[in-house]
Amino acid sequence: MNFVALVSSEIDEYYPEEREALLKLRDSLSSNSDLHGNWTGPPCINNSSRWAGIACSNWHVVHIVLQGIQLAGSLPPCAFLHNITFLSKLSLRNNTLSGPLPNLTNLVYLEYVVLSYNRFWGSIPLEYNKLSNLRVLELQNNYLDGHIPPFDQPTLRAFNVSYNHLEGPIPQTAVLQKFPKSSYDHNSNLCGSPLETSCPPPPPVVIAPSPSPLPPNIIPPKKKNNLQAWSFALIVAAAALVLFLIIFVSLCYSRKVHRKQAAKEEQQTGDGTSGWAKTKMPHLESLGDPEKRVELDFFDKEMPAAFDLDDLLRASAQVLGKGKLGTTYKVTLESGPVVVVKRLKNMNELSKKEFTQQMQLLGNMRHENLVQILSFYYSKEEKLVISKFDSSGTLFELLHENRGVGRVPLDWATRLSIIKDIAKGLTFLHQSLPSHKVPHANLKSSNVLVIQRNSQTYHLKLTDFGFLPLVPSRKYTEDLAIGKSPEFAQGKKLSQKADVYCFGIILLEVITGRIPGEISPGNDETMDDLSNWVRMVVNNDWSTDILDVEILAAKEDHDEMLKLTKIALDCTDLTPEKRPKMIQVLTSIEEID
Repeated sequence: MNFVALVSSEIDEYYPEEREALLKLRDSLSSNSDLHGNWTGPPCINNSSRWAGIACSNWHVVHIVLQGIQLAGSLPPCAFLHNITFLSKLSLRNNTLSGPLPNLTNLVYLEYVVLSYNRFWGSIPLEYNKLSNLRVLELQNNYLDGHIPPFDQPTLRAFNVSYNHLEGPIPQTAVLQKFPKSSYDHNSNLCGSPLETSCPPPPPVVIAPSPSPLPPNIIPPKKKNNLQAWSFALIVAAAALVLFLIIFVSLCYSRKVHRKQAAKEEQQTGDGTSGWAKTKMPHLESLGDPEKRVELDFFDKEMPAAFDLDDLLRASAQVLGKGKLGTTYKVTLESGPVVVVKRLKNMNELSKKEFTQQMQLLGNMRHENLVQILSFYYSKEEKLVISKFDSSGTLFELLHENRGVGRVPLDWATRLSIIKDIAKGLTFLHQSLPSHKVPHANLKSSNVLVIQRNSQTYHLKLTDFGFLPLVPSRKYTEDLAIGKSPEFAQGKKLSQKADVYCFGIILLEVITGRIPGEISPGNDETMDDLSNWVRMVVNNDWSTDILDVEILAAKEDHDEMLKLTKIALDCTDLTPEKRPKMIQVLTSIEEID
């Protein structure tokens, strides 16, 4: 598809049944976020979504994450999520939702269900036990009652039902017994291991003596009246149940008809998919002037100027992703070369001089572990950064995607090599940009590109570096990786040590295999900081509980893993001044080998 066509209009190819399900959710709830204004048009554009809280893959909705936005009301009935068949993550944590828990039947790809800190009531559906890929189930701090289903999925690694009104014995499955007491606390009527409350013994079975035979002249009394009473009660109950089912089915059908009619009217009035597609990024069409050839300056003087702006805008393009700094495209030029184009956002106030100076500084940097910037384009409305394309994915994808059957485990030697590449690239940045208070500023696993050389050999390159001087305000800075650092949260002055902190988080991500900010194994709530969880588990004493299962069996390497964990914890010290410099970190890592 033409590059201009791709970024100036949203493609209307999507799955309508998934959109309809999300609109049911939107229309059933209220919140402090403008979901009605934001959730319009198609929810997915290839692997991206502009809908708040929605993530997509190959045009399908895969994540629904609406945390802490004061969602109120009850979820739609009629198993509204069933049509989002590729859903792998559902997180509605920290809202005021009420009613029964959602029906998740047949969502076979679902891995994360986080519904904690709400007001859900009723029992935990038995169908949750059939979610074969379930990894995380967090239901704490609700008003749930009834018994805990006998969860036995071997994939389940985080489970919490504390602070509810559950009752009965905790099922003695191997999966549920591996979680700590804190996963079950504050349910007054729960009993059994791992809680300290023993379950009462079952009542003894009393065997009634056989009645003595009656004399032949005595006829036993008939039970006809009792039988008639029970029959009448059963008939009344059955009639009530049939009436309830008729009303329930009618309501579901009427809601479905209403949604379809509303969607049809929305498209006719121009507020639906078509109208939304036409208004996307109108300024980009003005970049290419057919009467004027706009040359691009290339930083590599030995590289022939193989294309100009007009060539770029006419080329076919594919969205690689949308980040905090802008949208990234893979662009295939008509002449053959493939480049990456990043369309920056929120930088319209920048002068040409400011932007050009920073691009020249970054474009003239050369290192084997940094993505090479080839050229750039500046106008008042648009700013493009053009880089070399040589990636087969990101570190985030390498660590976390395709877990399960068929995945080739990432061994320790490979992980150590990965860490070294990142450390080398970041150290070079710190040495080359001493005047930048935070040279990278957006270091995270999704901004580390992976070039695969063979099945277990990778070369890594850092991307999205050096843009902090161009970010207009602190408001936008908090969206970068350094926004997660303790000093940023405390309003303190930022320095290179904020990059060191981000590097430490990546170290722990590689060692533990966990996604920062998502998993809370055996704890009451989600950890925003992976280093806090590691410190809690280790607790001044080395524990293999933190290790990714893929490297747990490599006992001969546990000593190296311990040393690297200590380096990571030093890098994530709450006090920036106590963190080592990157050159010291690199030296320590190279000494491990």
